[in-house]
Amino acid sequence: MKKVFIDGSAGTTGLRIHERLSARDDISVITLSDEKRKDPLCRKEAINSADIAFLCLPDDAAREAVSFIENENTVVIDTSTAHRTEPYWAYGFPELSEEHLEKIKSSKRIAVPGCHASGFIALVYPLVEKGVLSPETLLSCFSLTGYSGGGKKMIGEYENGDRDVLLDAPRIYGLTQTHKHLKEMKAVTGINEFPVFMPVVAPFYSGMAVSIPLFASQVSADINEIRKIYEEKYTWGMVSFKENIAENGFLSAGTFSCKDTMTVGVYGNGERFTLEAVYDNLGKGASGAAIECMNIVLGNAPSSGLTE
Repeated sequence: MKKVFIDGSAGTTGLRIHERLSARDDISVITLSDEKRKDPLCRKEAINSADIAFLCLPDDAAREAVSFIENENTVVIDTSTAHRTEPYWAYGFPELSEEHLEKIKSSKRIAVPGCHASGFIALVYPLVEKGVLSPETLLSCFSLTGYSGGGKKMIGEYENGDRDVLLDAPRIYGLTQTHKHLKEMKAVTGINEFPVFMPVVAPFYSGMAVSIPLFASQVSADINEIRKIYEEKYTWGMVSFKENIAENGFLSAGTFSCKDTMTVGVYGNGERFTLEAVYDNLGKGASGAAIECMNIVLGNAPSSGLTE
């Protein structure tokens, strides 16, 4: 039985990971009392006694936790932004390529992708890889997410009975074009410039839809050829291509709420179309992706203990 420690288990992602792991008979979760879970010495001991340590922490705290490690056999799976573009860390999106999968299998340091970044990368990486989208192409991205992605503070704001009326409508953020996910979106896909990125949080708990608009002139393949690229790319794991998941002409960001899968698709016509990725910001966008990486490290099926 493998020993797992969740550093930051009281946060939204940590709680979701703990919930999933508590139902498994192949995992023993190391727990700390409320008095000890913020004590650096107690955390250090727990991390070094674990086979796998999940870091569900702010960036600086995640870096601190990594500095605690003395056990060369401890595998770290970090859900923060801190290490996602570090070359010696595996990027935790195994479906992207055999190289990504093998690096996750062999690495002791794995960085879980960001929620918004996951959809963008799932859509752009295969097209750049196939050469139908030039790295020089200037892109834009619209991403709609449930409020649980903002953590406990934002969840409290939305679920407070006396909440601000402004929360009843979708809210655009990241207005300065410096969102923390931009760095990995550019680095992992290999594009030359950051996309113009418009994240939007809306008054629903969980779910996500990432959209990338394109003119046909921006790619060297037609809409059906792009669909074929996705269909051939995503044949295993938690990502798949579907011809159409819209209902009566509407594509809902809540389609895969509470699930750990992601579906990609292409909608439009011969002149203009959008690339679409739909998933749960807490599933494939966070805790589900972290557990999928753990499953791969342990030699289990990627979907073990996850909801498809």
